[in-house]
Amino acid sequence: MHRKLLLRMFSLTGLVFTLTGCAIMAPSPPQEQSNICEIFREQPDWYDHAKDSQKKWGTSIATQMAFIQQESSFRSHVKPPRSKILGFIPGPRPSSAKGYAQAQDPVWGEYRDQAGSTFARRTHMKHATDFIGWYNTRTQAQTGISLNNPEHLYLAYHEGAGGYQRGSYRQKPAVQRAARQVAQRANRYRGQLVRCESEFQCDSFYQIWPFCRAD
Repeated sequence: MHRKLLLRMFSLTGLVFTLTGCAIMAPSPPQEQSNICEIFREQPDWYDHAKDSQKKWGTSIATQMAFIQQESSFRSHVKPPRSKILGFIPGPRPSSAKGYAQAQDPVWGEYRDQAGSTFARRTHMKHATDFIGWYNTRTQAQTGISLNNPEHLYLAYHEGAGGYQRGSYRQKPAVQRAARQVAQRANRYRGQLVRCESEFQCDSFYQIWPFCRAD
């Protein structure tokens, strides 16, 4: 009996260390989040992931990164804060949102079934950028919003296609403000990326910066 109890304790301890280790091993949020060039200089792999998503789904790199900055400030394991019971007892979270893109359980399940894989993780930038690209393509098909319209793409991202079509965001000033911020940030990121993208194009052994060219 004691042996079984010890084995259970070791298993739980191992699980805690595994989960904690994943969070510890995750990249730190970029220090300069207002400049996409600095973001990619800190995390060059993020450029590759966003570029792959852009080629696959059509949402620009700048818009993807503006979404992620708004949703999580580039924190890989962030979740909505818990509510407080009696002002101090931790209560339930308001939603199942998690990770870079703050995707919730139901829509993340749809993404994994339709476009991702069983092993897709919300805490990995590759899957977060791919998710945003997939979601915006679905939004475009359902609502007709252009992939070049980050403000309204974000409104639909936050409210869902049905909520967007019903105009639910019109009664939510905070959501409208966030959508405008996303659009402004996407435009700023786009302008910055023009000046530095060639730095991140050197993905072949024969390419040497600054002689790479953005495609």
